Amino acid sequence: MRAIRLHTFGPAENLVLEEVPDPAPGPGQARIAVHAAGVHLLDTALREGHRGPLPELPSLPTVPGREVAGVVDALGDGVDPLWLGRRVVAHLGPVPGGYAELAVTAAERLHDIPQNVDFAAAVAMIGTGRTALGIAQFTELGPDSVVVVPAAAGGIGTLLVQYARNAGAVVIGLAGGARKTAHVRAQGADLAVDYTGPDWPAKVRAHLGGRPATVVYDGVGGKVAREAVGLLGPDGRHLVFGWSAEGVGHGRGHLVEGLSESVLGSAMLQKAGGLRALELRALDEAAQGRLRPAVTRFPLAEAAAAHRALQNRGTIGKVVLEP
Repeated sequence: MRAIRLHTFGPAENLVLEEVPDPAPGPGQARIAVHAAGVHLLDTALREGHRGPLPELPSLPTVPGREVAGVVDALGDGVDPLWLGRRVVAHLGPVPGGYAELAVTAAERLHDIPQNVDFAAAVAMIGTGRTALGIAQFTELGPDSVVVVPAAAGGIGTLLVQYARNAGAVVIGLAGGARKTAHVRAQGADLAVDYTGPDWPAKVRAHLGGRPATVVYDGVGGKVAREAVGLLGPDGRHLVFGWSAEGVGHGRGHLVEGLSESVLGSAMLQKAGGLRALELRALDEAAQGRLRPAVTRFPLAEAAAAHRALQNRGTIGKVVLEP
């Protein structure tokens, strides 16, 4: 099979397409003929040699990637034969191997893909979708809510804009540049603001007419997040789930001191009843059309270009590789 392998930690150019032996499923495992593989910001940090929230770096050489969707084409001992030939999606967990034409994982990680959801959307929901729902469960939104979403054109940001809009909240989406703000408006945001422009907080305040924000969903950190937090009222909530402005490898839990600040990590999973519960809910939200992930697609062979585009903020939504 063809796979993207990393032999040395470093720049995106270190990701190379190679022919490697087909993996065989062991007991309790299934093999997936991959149609879509998710690319995560954490993948770029691991490639550079930063372990981020993981306990250790992968052993080299490695095939990166932890989110795959495709068709089950082989089964190990002890796996229900009914899985064979089914359209499935899985988060591979701590074991990488997604950037490939074939991937092996424990059968217990498999989810059927709903009929009206394509492979790329399923990959987006199994990782990014479950995270967005994990974040959103910490807020009770309604017509009195004013939600600010930095990085609103990203994979998580797109879904949080939709989620807040579905709840009846006023939604302010922040993004960099005209192409991304147009995407944010298309997701239903009441106002899409280019945070690279001058004095963007004043534009938000003028739009709100003095009404304060009640929630900031912050996966960015840095200057943009500090300015967003300044829009919160006295009872506002600042939920931190990332710090992409500093890079995943930076290793700091949060960058902004805000009002009612919550730094979300494993707590979001415990509250939801575990990863699988969030994954099932995310796939159902997509199947019902309530959440619609945005996807930027790259061929498998262009994994290096995908990494560069993601790190340079040149993508919209979830980045997906297609063999």
